[in-house]
Amino acid sequence: MNTPRTPRYRDPSAPVPDRVRDLLGRMTLREKTGQLNQRMYGWHAWERTPGGHRLSDAFRAEVAAFDGMGALYGLQRADAWSGVGFEDGITAAEAPGVAEAVQRHVTEHTRLGIPVLLVEEVPHGHQALDGTVLPVNLAVGAGWDPELYAAAAEAAAGELRRRGGHVALVSALDVLRDPRWGRAEECFGEDPYLAARFTEALVRGMRRAGAAVVLKHFAGQGSTVGGRNSAASELGARELHEIHLAAARAGIRAGAAGVMAAYSEFDGLPCVASGQLLTGLLRERWGFDGIVMADGTAVDRLVRLTGDPVAAGAMALEAGCDLSLWDACFPRLDEAVERGLVSEDALDAAVARVLTLKFRLGLFERPGPAAPSGPDAPRARELSERLARSCVTLLAHRGDVLPLTAQARRVAVLGPNADSLSALLGDYTAPQRPGTGHTVLDGVRAAAPPGTRIVHAPGCGLVGAALDGIPDAVAAAREADVAVLVLGGTSARHRDTLFDANGAAVPTPAAHPDMTCGEGVDLADLRLPEGQRALLRAVTGTGVPVVVVLVQGRPHALPPFTEPGEPTGPGEPTGPGDTTGPDRPLGPGGLTGTGELPQRPADSGELDGIAAPAAVLSAWYPGPWGGRAVADVLFGAAEPVGRLPVSVPDSSGQLPVFYNGKDHGYRGYADRPARARFAFGHGLSYTTVDYGSPRLSRERVPAADPRLTCRVTVRNTGERTAYETVQLYVRRLSGGTAWPRARELRGFTRLVLPPGRSGEAVFTLDAGALASVTRALDLAVEPGEVAVETGPSSDRTRRARLVLAPGGPAHPGESPVGEPSAG
Repeated sequence: MNTPRTPRYRDPSAPVPDRVRDLLGRMTLREKTGQLNQRMYGWHAWERTPGGHRLSDAFRAEVAAFDGMGALYGLQRADAWSGVGFEDGITAAEAPGVAEAVQRHVTEHTRLGIPVLLVEEVPHGHQALDGTVLPVNLAVGAGWDPELYAAAAEAAAGELRRRGGHVALVSALDVLRDPRWGRAEECFGEDPYLAARFTEALVRGMRRAGAAVVLKHFAGQGSTVGGRNSAASELGARELHEIHLAAARAGIRAGAAGVMAAYSEFDGLPCVASGQLLTGLLRERWGFDGIVMADGTAVDRLVRLTGDPVAAGAMALEAGCDLSLWDACFPRLDEAVERGLVSEDALDAAVARVLTLKFRLGLFERPGPAAPSGPDAPRARELSERLARSCVTLLAHRGDVLPLTAQARRVAVLGPNADSLSALLGDYTAPQRPGTGHTVLDGVRAAAPPGTRIVHAPGCGLVGAALDGIPDAVAAAREADVAVLVLGGTSARHRDTLFDANGAAVPTPAAHPDMTCGEGVDLADLRLPEGQRALLRAVTGTGVPVVVVLVQGRPHALPPFTEPGEPTGPGEPTGPGDTTGPDRPLGPGGLTGTGELPQRPADSGELDGIAAPAAVLSAWYPGPWGGRAVADVLFGAAEPVGRLPVSVPDSSGQLPVFYNGKDHGYRGYADRPARARFAFGHGLSYTTVDYGSPRLSRERVPAADPRLTCRVTVRNTGERTAYETVQLYVRRLSGGTAWPRARELRGFTRLVLPPGRSGEAVFTLDAGALASVTRALDLAVEPGEVAVETGPSSDRTRRARLVLAPGGPAHPGESPVGEPSAG
């Protein structure tokens, strides 16, 4: 009951807007500024003592300075940048007590007793000691299984809430358009539809566990010039809407609590200062009522524009930023109001959004850790391993080397990533307890049939050109029936890594010579390092069958492992026209392309003396249990169900090679084809399948009401069960207000087909699946003709024509391009 002695904001039965209004009316200017303050590193808020942990004097002083605290970032973060490890950090058992102590101090030592938001990084699992590590986003995208990811996201959020955290910061909105970018691993892939499906799955799963999700990064950061971290982007408004906003809109519709404004710029302004993005688009057009958080130190960077930190804070607030991160500008917003640089109404609006989130999370009634809910730690580990299996992608397969059988009595496991656990984990990962996880070598030893002889030699370092270890690797390969060569990169950080002010790694070879990916580690050359190429050349030169396993956080440029015109192995559809690319014309008979593979610079299956391996798999960064997942695929205990979420180039000079570029009919360079080495959606299996042509329920529909179904029959023509990801693409042939893209993913589904059996994939198409961005930057179904294409990848499709008849375009409302009506 609300009594005269009980403020209305304390009444849990009162509507949230009323509680916010009442509390806001009681606050001083300084207290309001404090609710937008998130400048303290959470690991500075406590100190380790012989008896456990105590709150630091610095934390107490920060709370006192503003008579409250809006949010505290990274209370439990553990990694090389924070310097927190098992010897001095907060374990899972200790975390609830520390979080409760923080809340108790803030609520008992401030005038209004407003709880603090505890904000944590959850990029692929909670980045804290004892947090379950999941595969990185690029690996998750390779699994093409949003429902499995939703379950894993729920498990991660459950760990966060049980430890006292409230807000999960999760990379989801960056679409990978340049694989030179070090943060490629944080993207679900290069396609907006795929990213949107995983983003909404992420939000849906985490909300089930009671966590508030802030999605990173808004918007367009995956398309910076040259793949350079935090650099400018040269995006027009159309490219932004067609490619980079679909995931954000899907996440917001799913219930995301907030977005993080990116470092990158749009139309000449950093995103954190763009009123066009944060207010005009996000709030006014989309109606978003959640919070906008700045990326770390992003507001401070505005001082270069304003010449004054107080004015910089005012600039970001006016644009629509609600909560800063680690900066010195937002804590002076009261001064900005007093100087007339920004209105108190603007300040009140931001404070109201922060308070609204706190009320919605129930912090005024339950500020401490949440009661146990959702999957527990063993279940979370199981989900991580299932995700790892789903991401393993068979890129090329010559002959029948895989799966390995009992005839492979001697197996050589070689390469710098063969016995490295850290290489499996990715960036933004907390230290792991000894004994956690399995390397690829561990996995092979466990999965091999009894009596199999396993030998190991690293052969070379991860980077550099040292060749001293190659002779031992070659000797081991020659004595083996098959060699498993584990190459790639790593995002592992170390205590001697140099960091920028925002935690990004500073690429200094002397400080961290082995770090080849991760935030701050961008590459100009996407080839494997020189030593790895030399090892690959030497081991394939032995004549022993070689299976290459790539552990990587970005697609490395690969040499032509298959000869021109030669099939890459089982799992491809049969018939002409199946090996098409986006630059090929529509062919006869409802097929795309001419059926030819592009000619490559080499015509002997070699490049720089590298003979073609028997098979190539990509495992991305599959997490701690990824080594077992890889071994299960190698030995056939699991099928390779992964499909590429990003195109794999021949070389850096080809970039960009994303499949859904504008369809201008470009034929390629004089010295190298323009097409990718392996196209988006590609992935082979251990069986063979045959695709029929797509069948539409209607060949002509009104643009004002375009409802129809598309069916395609897939037959398993091999001897093992097929787990086939059937993909649906739409390609505009005529009409529309903008130049069309080559093709665009609009749906996918997985069929499980026993040997000799057929199955039917059914897609429902409506305005959400057929909409495009108009000149007014709205979404609408525009009259014209489109091709509806189905197949196993973006470059191997069959098509059916569909006429979208005039009669007024259909507007899918607030649906993003590619709303999941076609899956």
